[in-house]
Amino acid sequence: MPPIRAQTLLSLPVRLHGIALGRPIDLLLDPAELRVVGFDLLCGDEIHRFLPFPTAVISENEIAIRSPLVLLEEDELAFYRTRTSSLAALRGQDVMRGRRAAGRLVDVVVAADGTVDAVVVDDDGREERIPVDETIRLRPASRSAA
Repeated sequence: MPPIRAQTLLSLPVRLHGIALGRPIDLLLDPAELRVVGFDLLCGDEIHRFLPFPTAVISENEIAIRSPLVLLEEDELAFYRTRTSSLAALRGQDVMRGRRAAGRLVDVVVAADGTVDAVVVDDDGREERIPVDETIRLRPASRSAA
């Protein structure tokens, strides 16, 4: 998988052997490590579940899983929500490049291994894609995604 924008990831259905199970509604990120931990998934039964990023097989038209056992129930999702930041909560927050604000976060670009490859910021009305390096920091408004 080439690096992909989160907005594209969040538009893909989650399927098991071709059967649609639900859709991702948010990414849960470790903002310090700049890595995707997993997805907040809204399943067909209207229950939110956690899908760990490493268990997902991402293609251009779906996020496939190989077993329903990789979907963690709401209490496990709550555990991850308290230890990560949701992309939804990070959007609109300042992205720091060194000691300066580079703009407000619009989206992230995710590599195949779950690392954030780039951030997309709004810089005075212009969208700019900034490759991630050691100077880039996300500043969550709150640690919790709940």
